[in-house]
Amino acid sequence: MADWVPGTVVGTTQWNDTHYSVRIDAPVEDFRAGQFLKVGLDVGEERIGRPYSYVNAPHERPLEIFFNTVPEGPLSNRLAELRSGDDIWVTPKANGMLTLDEVREDATELWLLATGTAIGPFLSILRTHAPWERFERIVLAYGVRYAKDLAYQDLVDELRGLHPEQLAYVPLVTREPVADALRTRIPVALTDGSLEARAGTRLDPARSHVMLCGNSGMIADATSVLEARGLTRHRRREPGHYSLEKYH
Repeated sequence: MADWVPGTVVGTTQWNDTHYSVRIDAPVEDFRAGQFLKVGLDVGEERIGRPYSYVNAPHERPLEIFFNTVPEGPLSNRLAELRSGDDIWVTPKANGMLTLDEVREDATELWLLATGTAIGPFLSILRTHAPWERFERIVLAYGVRYAKDLAYQDLVDELRGLHPEQLAYVPLVTREPVADALRTRIPVALTDGSLEARAGTRLDPARSHVMLCGNSGMIADATSVLEARGLTRHRRREPGHYSLEKYH
């Protein structure tokens, strides 16, 4: 049973008809960028909770989550209806291994591959000083179906302005043509070289570490491509070249 603490909604953003952000004031413990907490609402006599990654950096407040609504979902549609001042529950202790602590020390290039709302933990990481002090080059690939699904573009533009020589941002939009975006899935872009061409660098097991976060289809297909190129999954006892977290 999760331990819960009360929180208050202090702001919301509706990105499109299915994607939302909720900002929360709540007393949580220190966490590492890339981790997640559990968010809950009382529905009748039941408390329904689900894990959501932090979008804010550990030093930033309020807390922020990014999610999409699911038809018939017991929680996401209720979260989308929240407004400032509403009550919410959160777990104070964060979890998750998708952090820079799990990236091997000799990596000089960081690849962040996300689909949909799974860009959240990577934004949390990029809002800290650590990646910019540690890596020579960072590639952020953000795969969505439609242009309207590309959230947090102002933040991405800000990061690109702050780190123009380090950050390569590659949006991928699969179901409509969008200027400056690849019209393909991340695994395909890895296979045909278009992601590396757009990023201006090549994946190299000697220097690259890949973090993947998103739907299980992207994760499975992308990891197959990576392993075919000699990259192995990172584990604490067996340091490797990629780490991952599935969103569904």
